[in-house]
Amino acid sequence: MAIEQLTIRALTRDDLPAVVAIDIEGRSRRDYVERRLAAALREPRLHAQFAASDAKGLAGYILARVLEGEFGRSEPGLRLEMVGVRPDARGHGAGARLFQVLTDWARRHAIRDAHTTATWRDAAMLGWLGAMGFRLAPSYVLDVSLDKDRRPVPHEGPVTLPRGHGPGAEVDFGAPQANDDERMASERPEVRAMRPDDLREIVRIDRGITGRDRGSYIEARLAEAMHDSAIRVSLAARRQGAIVGFVMARADLGDYGRAAPVAVVDTIGVDVGQSRRQVGRVLLEELFANLAALQIERVETLVASTHLPLLGFFQHNGFRPSQRLAFKRRLDA
Repeated sequence: MAIEQLTIRALTRDDLPAVVAIDIEGRSRRDYVERRLAAALREPRLHAQFAASDAKGLAGYILARVLEGEFGRSEPGLRLEMVGVRPDARGHGAGARLFQVLTDWARRHAIRDAHTTATWRDAAMLGWLGAMGFRLAPSYVLDVSLDKDRRPVPHEGPVTLPRGHGPGAEVDFGAPQANDDERMASERPEVRAMRPDDLREIVRIDRGITGRDRGSYIEARLAEAMHDSAIRVSLAARRQGAIVGFVMARADLGDYGRAAPVAVVDTIGVDVGQSRRQVGRVLLEELFANLAALQIERVETLVASTHLPLLGFFQHNGFRPSQRLAFKRRLDA
């Protein structure tokens, strides 16, 4: 088959059976692909998906989503989620042709880089990514299992020493634990699902952390959570009636060739005045409980290698280096 015989067009719902047939043998992800196509129709500006057709029908496909503010981003990017080519059409440049069309689409939408992840064991995918110009990204993929026997239980030391347990059995008023900040930490914040009327305070907290107004991004993700709570979970923490932190995660039900359900934490923030008061820890605890109820087995996130405080926070709460690697490719090169 010559590459000139391929016709590139938009992927549609009618292609669903053919996409599932090309996808990983023995591990049908029909539900994921169906949801993915529905999301693209609902939010076309955030999705790019193309099909390659030949005389036999669907020869290949590629799906990507626009990143707006995930993982602290300041400019839009493209998240490559799925790519597949029919076995008898492989080796003839169909994947490269699809990626080139995707790249052209991204440039027209002022998107300058593409991102993806792949397990280090997938030699075929790693080779294809290398051929397409992807390089290792300066980021770490971290994950944690939600298996009941391995679920992390963050340790928190005592807030004060009990009476009579200081040196010499006296009350130790000088113990470093007995300070106002740590007493505040003992007041566990209330965590609940994020609501539309939380938006203003969430944006304020995010602006205090990032120095940018990302209201449009947060509003869009909040609307997504309202529309489909089985795909996106967004939680807010309150203390004494005020919002002091938030976390946003989405269920990844098939991205990057995965068959097992995974959740991705893409945005988390704690009011700068509430640091070291366990707000982030409590948010993750509640998030893990919500995701476990959705039959999610593992939680993942992406952290820049230079963001040492955030790396420390996630590792302290049970996250460890994943078996997946992060890749990036500049699209203006």
